[in-house]
Amino acid sequence: MQEKSKIILGIDPGTVIMGYSLLEVCGPRLKMIAMNSVKLNGRKDMFERLRIIHQTIQEIIVEHRPHELAIEAPFFGKNVQSMLKLGRAQGVAIAVAMQCGLPVTEYSPKKVKQAITGNGNATKEVVWEMLQRILSVTGKGKNFDASDALAVALCHHFNQSSVKPSPIQGKKKKGWEDFIRENPHRIS
Repeated sequence: MQEKSKIILGIDPGTVIMGYSLLEVCGPRLKMIAMNSVKLNGRKDMFERLRIIHQTIQEIIVEHRPHELAIEAPFFGKNVQSMLKLGRAQGVAIAVAMQCGLPVTEYSPKKVKQAITGNGNATKEVVWEMLQRILSVTGKGKNFDASDALAVALCHHFNQSSVKPSPIQGKKKKGWEDFIRENPHRIS
């Protein structure tokens, strides 16, 4: 029986550079389908850049038919105007995904770094190194917007496939026996 695959579209939103990636999940196998960025002319009108973001994401969805969208949440910086612009770009990406019927999940930058490296304060270089190890991808990490989008997609996969908490609240696990009994699907 053929395992059903799932494609996750990861987005690192931006109004000057927007990173995107496509991650295919087929059982335990993970494969990067695409990882790239769209460079938007910072001199163009903001609304024109938002139109380009909309059009690009729509084209990616039509071409690759992802099943879900994972997007990085805007981080809280000192510049309020930059954050508002980033929020607009994120909103456009979410609206396109919803219009196409994709479920959307948002992850904070810290949660993404934690999921990939185990350290919520990891540098972009460390995140890229871990992505290379986990997904067996090669190349230089000079395009961190694209690799951030791949990290968001992988974080989403990890979040969706993580061990679920015990249905009995407050009961402590005693050891491997409890884990095996509650997670038989994780034992091969």
